[in-house]
Amino acid sequence: MDVKARKRPGAVVLTGAALLGLLGPGVAVAQDGDAFSREVSGGYASWATTTATALTDQGVSLIAGEGAQGSANRTWFPATGGGANPESGDADVEFDGTVRLTLPAEPADQLLLGALRLRLADGGGALYVRTELDGEKREVALADVESGGTAPAVRDGGVTWTGLRAALTDEGARLLAAWSGQEFAAGDALGLLDLTVGTGSAASPSPERPESPAESPAPQLSPTATATPAAPAKRPTAAVAHPILTAGGEQEVTGEGFAPGAVVLVAIDGDTRYQVVADEQGRVARTFPVYAGAAEGEHLAELYTVTGEHGSAVARFGVQGAG
Repeated sequence: MDVKARKRPGAVVLTGAALLGLLGPGVAVAQDGDAFSREVSGGYASWATTTATALTDQGVSLIAGEGAQGSANRTWFPATGGGANPESGDADVEFDGTVRLTLPAEPADQLLLGALRLRLADGGGALYVRTELDGEKREVALADVESGGTAPAVRDGGVTWTGLRAALTDEGARLLAAWSGQEFAAGDALGLLDLTVGTGSAASPSPERPESPAESPAPQLSPTATATPAAPAKRPTAAVAHPILTAGGEQEVTGEGFAPGAVVLVAIDGDTRYQVVADEQGRVARTFPVYAGAAEGEHLAELYTVTGEHGSAVARFGVQGAG
């Protein structure tokens, strides 16, 4: 059903206590009363609008706000908590960061979305957001999410879901129509979601009994204090499999020196495209295509965490023409 609403006057401007009310508090990590087998120990979700979506069709721009990171047509949100079951592919993950929807004709009239929460179960799920419209705070099931039958990639210390298709719910369509005055319908595409979370190499201990000495805790993104002085942190490094390759081929970038379980973003020539999870030795690897139309000359592959320093793990490689 198409939904169209009269544009109401006045921009949604949230600051201070109003913004805090929109973002917090957090929600439970269990779903349907069952605890997940793994607790989320960090990670990121990316929301890509590179393909045609209901937003681009209506001229709506999606801009990363506080706590999120934007790159081209992709926005990244850091995971703050939740749980996952790598065996079933179910997850319930909360994210920090906000995103603003804007219209070119009225850039000051923005719709702020925060406190994103992604629930996945049985190959589908929903994306929830908190927002405020006409002075009313609300939590909205913005989009239905489908995996398209693709199972998550399970690695030691992390799980990755890629290509999750997001489409407006009826509730989400009504929200966007009320804000913008444009027509939106349930089922309209909102883009693709990728999700990578750190889970540790073993399930979290049961709350009914204390952790025994034989059990080791899941790796954390931040090192814990120890009785002995910690050695200086090793700076991450990156390398590529092919120093020079022909356009149309495939390249692989590897890295080491990351914290075990850390979610590492992969940027090619400054464009963040992928995310991977560091293994127990702090190593990562990712293959990527070098398109036939790639320019000849030097290119860059960079590995970094959102909280880390850019430029510390960069590998250079050359591309030569296919002819």
